[in-house]
Amino acid sequence: QVQLVESGGGLVQPGGSLTLSCVASGSIFSIYVMGWYRQVPGKQREVVATITRRGGRTMYTDSAKGRFTISRDNAKNTVYLQMNNLKPEDTADYYCNARTATIPDYWGQGTQVTVSS
Repeated sequence: QVQLVESGGGLVQPGGSLTLSCVASGSIFSIYVMGWYRQVPGKQREVVATITRRGGRTMYTDSAKGRFTISRDNAKNTVYLQMNNLKPEDTADYYCNARTATIPDYWGQGTQVTVSS
């Protein structure tokens, strides 16, 4: 069992920055990959970035590459998403994700990011 709690969302102007945090608890050593996904109401949830727990290998969606950075601090059981140069199209609910050998997808409760003037 893994629990995920996101924080850090809010309102930011275009071009601004936000850092999202996801704290994992429970069977944290069973986690293979963690990531950030985002979802707009009425649309499917889409991946933004992922990172492996052990090796720190990262992958980004094209729209995030060069602007967003996913990182992890295993000592704090935390994954971060540093978002720079935010655009209005980044507005969404952002969800933390964790994948284990037994459960393909654990999800956090989500944190809202709104990019607007």
